[in-house]
Amino acid sequence: MGFRQAAVLGPVCFFLGVLFMCLNIDHRVLWKGLTEETIEDGFQFYATFFNAPPAIKALLHGLIGVVLLGLIAKLHDWDDSAMFFDGSSIAAVLFGFAVYMTVIIPGLKTIVLAVGDENRSDRVQALQLLSAGNIIIMGCLGLVLLLQAGQEYARRSDAAEAAKEKSKLETKKTQ
Repeated sequence: MGFRQAAVLGPVCFFLGVLFMCLNIDHRVLWKGLTEETIEDGFQFYATFFNAPPAIKALLHGLIGVVLLGLIAKLHDWDDSAMFFDGSSIAAVLFGFAVYMTVIIPGLKTIVLAVGDENRSDRVQALQLLSAGNIIIMGCLGLVLLLQAGQEYARRSDAAEAAKEKSKLETKKTQ
C-alpha cells in the first residue's frame, strides 16, 4: 500500500469511526421509535458536535480534502484500474460530501440554533434527517472502502497472472 492509498483509507476509516459513534443515537432515532428521552439525547449529542472547538471542525474538513487529494492523485495514473475504481470512489465521496453540505450542516443548525419560527417538530424532523444523512454517508464511505479493496485485489490478481504467464514462457524457452 502506497502513500496515496493510505491518504484515502486513513481518513475514510476515521470518518467511519466518527459516524459509528453517531450511530449510537442514529439507530435509536431511526429504528427504535421516537421517545422524549431519545429526542433529548439526540439534541444534546449533536449540540456537542456542533459546539466543538474550531480546531476539531478544521481537522474534519481538512481530512475531507486529504481524501479527495488522495483519490485525485491515484486517478492521475489514468489506467483502467484508476478510472474504474478511483473514479467511482471520487463519485461516492462527492455524493457523501453533497449529503453533508445539504443535509447534515442545515440539520445541525436547525437542531442547535433553532430560530424563532422553527418549533420542536421541525427540530425533531431535522434530527431524523440528520440521522438518515449519516447512514447515507456511511454507505458512501463503505463503498469507497470496498472499491479500494477491489482495486487492490485486481492488482494482485493481475500480478499473479502475469507471474504465471512469465513462468510458462520461461518453461517453454528452456524446453
